[in-house]
Amino acid sequence: MRLTIAAIAACLSLGMPNGAAAGELQPRAESIRGLEAVGRLSIANQSMCTGALVAPNLVLTAAHCLFDPRTGARVDPQSIRFEAGLSGRRAVALRQVVKAVIHPQYRYRPSGVHQIGSDLAVLRLDKPISRNQVAPLAMDGGAERGDSLDVMSYTQANATRPRLKRSCSVLARKSRTLVMSCLVDFGASGSPVLELRPGQAPRLVSVISAKAAMGSRRVSIGTALDETLSDLIRSAG
Repeated sequence: MRLTIAAIAACLSLGMPNGAAAGELQPRAESIRGLEAVGRLSIANQSMCTGALVAPNLVLTAAHCLFDPRTGARVDPQSIRFEAGLSGRRAVALRQVVKAVIHPQYRYRPSGVHQIGSDLAVLRLDKPISRNQVAPLAMDGGAERGDSLDVMSYTQANATRPRLKRSCSVLARKSRTLVMSCLVDFGASGSPVLELRPGQAPRLVSVISAKAAMGSRRVSIGTALDETLSDLIRSAG
């Protein structure tokens, strides 16, 4: 598998849209039915990524979202807010992050050459979100070449309303790295790659890390889940 990384979805360089300040968001009861666990990560009210609730007090996202692309410094986890089920100017639940645990093999590198394959982080929230409010996503590490998957993300063009891209194909898998046909944009880093089947609960199988090119074809890069995620969850919890 030969990959030429065209651009990383470096969400920390993406400014927050007008009207997205903390005081202007209020919880509401309705949102994206069944996928309220997907939310926007507002980082110091200046930049954004996407994340997904995987336990009442834990959010899974991309590790590179926790670094300032201008300086390479770690972002203070307590400057991050999770806006679960954000739709328009309201969210189903709002929580502050109090702790962030990064995959032990991940190393941040300058923009455009971020490490893939271990680009995962787990964030702990200040207060759990009730399962009656938001159902955390179940996780599965079994995504393989040929699978059809879906990606839900907040992006530069859709900063307050997530978009669901359906029926993306897994073009290749090498170790923990998935190459997919899904086209993603800035803001999509950390987005959950989902297995959505009729009559079944959604399952999270990967996290978006980058957009790239495989030959002349535009693709996205995801980090598949494996047993190391259990260690991250234990450390974060």
